[in-house]
Parts: sequence; C-alpha cells; structure tokens
Amino acid sequence: MTLPVLVLAGSRDGENDVLAKLGQVSHKALLPVGGQPMLARVLDTIAHTPGLGPITISIENPDCIRDLAGDATILRSAPSPSESVAEAIARIGTPCLVTTADHALLRPEWIQDFLAKAQDCDLAAGVALRTTVERDVPGTKRTYIHLSDMSFSGCNLFLIGTPKGRNVIELWKRLQQNRKRPLRMALTLGIGTLLRAVTRTLDSTALYRRIQALTGANVRLVTLSDGRAAVDVDKPSDLTLAEKILAQTIP
Repeated sequence: MTLPVLVLAGSRDGENDVLAKLGQVSHKALLPVGGQPMLARVLDTIAHTPGLGPITISIENPDCIRDLAGDATILRSAPSPSESVAEAIARIGTPCLVTTADHALLRPEWIQDFLAKAQDCDLAAGVALRTTVERDVPGTKRTYIHLSDMSFSGCNLFLIGTPKGRNVIELWKRLQQNRKRPLRMALTLGIGTLLRAVTRTLDSTALYRRIQALTGANVRLVTLSDGRAAVDVDKPSDLTLAEKILAQTIP
C-alpha cells in the first residue's frame, strides 16, 4: 500500500514573488535550483522514495506546472496554506504525507527517517533541533521555535495519519484567520498556554496536551537526523545556501 503525498506549491504573489523574479520564471515553484526547477526536484525525490504515491499538487495557477506534473493530480490552491491542506485532504483522505515545493534539498532518506519515527499519532510534524541545524549547516540563519525543552526549525514534512489529524488543520485555519487579532488567537489557544510560550516555559509535552484538548488529536514533533532538512528556499539567501549545499554534498 502506497502513501499519498500532497505538495503545497502555492504562492501569494505568483510571478511577482521575489524568487520568481530572481529566477525570471512565472512562479516560485519553477525557480531553478542547481539547474532544475524546485518543484521538479521535490517530485523526483518523491518518485525515488519507496512506498509513496499518488501525488497531488496544490497551486493557484495549475497551468504553469502541467509540463512538470507528470501523472500528479493538480488542485487549485485556496487563499491560505491551511485552507489548501484542508481542501486537499478532504479529497485525498488520510493517511497523507504533506511537503512543499520549496523543499529543494528534500531527500528520500529524510522522508524515510521521518515516516519511521512518525508512528502512533494522528498528526506528526518533522523538525530539526537547533543544535542539529547548526552542526550540519554552520552559519545558517533559520527561524526557530523555542520551547523549554527544545529549540527547533520546521522541516516542511507533515504526516496526517488519521481523520483526527484533520482537526489540527481546522485549528490551524482558525489561528490563521485570526493572525491579525492576537486576543482571539490567545483565546483560541488559551491565555495560559500563550503566556508559557512567550516566557519559554512551555514544553513539548504540555503543547501536545493542549492541542489534544483542543482537537482530540494526538500530535508529535518528530526530530530528523539531518539538519539540512530544515533548509527550504524562501528568500534569495536560501537559494544561495541551497545551491552551495547541492554543489558540495548532495549529488
């Protein structure tokens, strides 16, 4: 039995995206990285990872990737990532692996590492510990989330393992809808949880418990072994870094 994969390729700015302009392409997902469009790199990695497929791609302009998509199903993305995931999962079902088109360095072994560890939960998110990122990508500037027991960067790998995992996506949607209304976000998460997060006294176990209380879903942060898995291509400096890594370490 194969595991369906959803690739999020949407961009709010389309051809006006900074990276699209830099690469002189019509969409960020088509940005060449090491001479190959980012999306093509991700699709190739999925194709070479045993047990994956079929593939669905979510993007706001399906026509711009038809030549790259192969046998993948293309869905028109929603205004936000959370809505795009919710709409896609409603069609694909669970379990489903979710990744992004800008994960240009994605490797089969990273996916296998993630899936091997993402067991017995409704939704898992792949992360790399700060110490692991700094070991494997010295000098890089990533965005870190700080809990009292771990500091980590996201790796754009998610497993929605069961229908309950969709409840977490609905929570994500609510938070995104209120992202400009801090009080509503605080009320959604709980004032105590928010204060503990701000003061860095919130640990991963308490976070899991709070999400389960809100959604009924058992969630886990899955730490990956390779810090390079936290490198996506979201700005020009990321492109320089990704191409450097490709040239030096990944064939």
